[in-house]
Amino acid sequence: MRILLLLLFTLLIPLGAKSFSYAQVHSLPAGVEKDYYIWRLLRQKSTTRSQAARIIREASALNPLLKKAYRRKTGHNPPAPRRQVHRLTPEQKAQLEAKLAVARQVLRAPDPLAAWRKLDPKMRLFVFKHAGKKGRRMLDYAMSEAEWQELSRYPDANLMIHYIRRDRLPKLSRILRYKPAQKNALRYDYLMRMGFEALNRGDESLAEYDFDRAADRAGKRELADRALFWAWKADDDRDYLNRLVKSWDINLYTLAARDALKLKYDLGITPELPKGRVPGFDIRDPIQWGSLKRKIFDPHTDMEALAKRFRTAETVGHWTYIKTKAGKDVPQYFPMPYREFMKKLPIKRQAILYAIARQESRFIPASVSHSFALGMMQIMPFLVDHLKSVRHERVDYDDLFDPLTALKYANTHLDYLTKWLHHPLFVAYAYNAGIGYTKRLIRRKELFEDRNKYDPWISLERVANYQANDYGKKVLTNYVIYMNKLGYPLRLIFLVSVLHRHRLTDEFRSRR
Repeated sequence: MRILLLLLFTLLIPLGAKSFSYAQVHSLPAGVEKDYYIWRLLRQKSTTRSQAARIIREASALNPLLKKAYRRKTGHNPPAPRRQVHRLTPEQKAQLEAKLAVARQVLRAPDPLAAWRKLDPKMRLFVFKHAGKKGRRMLDYAMSEAEWQELSRYPDANLMIHYIRRDRLPKLSRILRYKPAQKNALRYDYLMRMGFEALNRGDESLAEYDFDRAADRAGKRELADRALFWAWKADDDRDYLNRLVKSWDINLYTLAARDALKLKYDLGITPELPKGRVPGFDIRDPIQWGSLKRKIFDPHTDMEALAKRFRTAETVGHWTYIKTKAGKDVPQYFPMPYREFMKKLPIKRQAILYAIARQESRFIPASVSHSFALGMMQIMPFLVDHLKSVRHERVDYDDLFDPLTALKYANTHLDYLTKWLHHPLFVAYAYNAGIGYTKRLIRRKELFEDRNKYDPWISLERVANYQANDYGKKVLTNYVIYMNKLGYPLRLIFLVSVLHRHRLTDEFRSRR
C-alpha cells in the first residue's frame, strides 16, 4: 500500500498538481522533501486544523515557512520538537560539582586574581569559563606571553578568547597580540580572526604565524588554502604559493596562486555522458531524489554500481554528485548541461547561470533546501510568485523541478539583478542574500575600496554574512572556470582588481 501511494504521488508531480491529500503527504518518507509537501498541505484551504496538528509532528525540522503556515491554519505555534538531552552520569556530576566548588572558592577569595593564577592551566580555563561576566572582570589583568602560550595548549582557550572579546576585557585582550604555542589547541576560525587582526595592526609576522597554524587546523581543503593564501599575503613567501598550486581543490585561493605564478588553471572535468534515461527515475521528483540521497550517504552502498546506473546525460548532476561523494571531492566536476537552451544566451550569462547552478544544487533538478528553495537554481517560493507575474505565466511551485523552467526563471531574475550589478561577485551576493542586502554591503565605505595593499582581497573576508561570504567566493570561482570553458580566457586576478572601480561593477556606488 505504501509503495502504491508513493507511485501515485510521483505520477501527480509531472502533471503540475496544485493540491495534495493528507494521505499522500503522510505516506512520504521523512526528510526535507516531505517537509516541503507538509508546507504545501498546510497552505491548502481544504486541509483541516486537525490534519494540520497531526501532520506537523511528522516534519523533520521547523523552518520559518512551516511555522508561519501552521499558525495561519491553526492560530497556534507548532509544537516544539523533542530534543535529546545529554544526561551526566553520577560520576560526571560529582566531578563537575567539585570543579564548580573550586570556581566559587576562587571568586570569593580576598584576592580572586591571585587565587586564580595559582591554579593549573586547565582549571584556570574552567574557572574563567564559569565565572560569569562579573567574575571575569575580576580576573582581567595583563597576562604574559608565556602564560598565554601555556593556556593556548588546551581547548578551552578558544572560549577564553570568545569571552575576552564579548565581555570587553581590555587587559586580557593583549593576549591577542601574542603568539600562541607552536602546538596550540586553538580552532581554525579563532586563528584566522587573530591573523586578520594582526594584519590590521601591521604585525605581519604574527599574522603569518597565525595563518600558518590555521592551515594545519583546517577541517576542509578550501579552508587550508584560504589560510595559506593569507600567510603568503602576510609574509610574501613563495613557498605558500607553491603549496597552494599543489592543492587538489579548485577554489578562489588556488586560482589566485596560479595567477601569481602565471600558471594555467585546472579547469576540472566536464563529463560527456551518453543520452538516455534511468529507468524508473524521474529527475523532477524530489521524493525520488531524497531516496537517492539516502543511498548515497549509506556507507553500505556500492557507489560504483550506483554511479554506473546514473551515467546518463539527463542525470549528469546525479552522476557527478555520486562520483564526488565516492571520491571525497576528488576529482572536481563542472558539468555543462542543457546546451540547447544555454547556447542561445551570451557567454557571460551562460557562465553565471552555470556558476550559480553548480553552487546551489550541483545540477540536481529536484533539489529542495531546508528553507524550501526549489529546484536546480534554488529559487524561493516568494520569488517564484514574483517571477511568474513578471513572465505572465501560471506555474506551480513543483514546476521549478523542471530544469529548463528553473533556468528560465533564474535567467529572468538575473535580468533584474544585472541592471544594477555588473560584477559576478556582487550578482552572487544578490542572488543569495537579496539585492537590498548587496546594496547596503557594497556602499559601506570600508569595503571594496583601494585603501591598502590587502585591498580588495581583504574585503572578500570582511563580508559579515558568512553564508553570503562563502557563497560569493564559490560562485566567483565557478564563474571563472566556466568562462574559460566557454572559450573566454578570463583570469580571477582581473575580476578582483576591478572590485573598487564603481562604474565597472555596479550602479549603486557610481551614483553617490
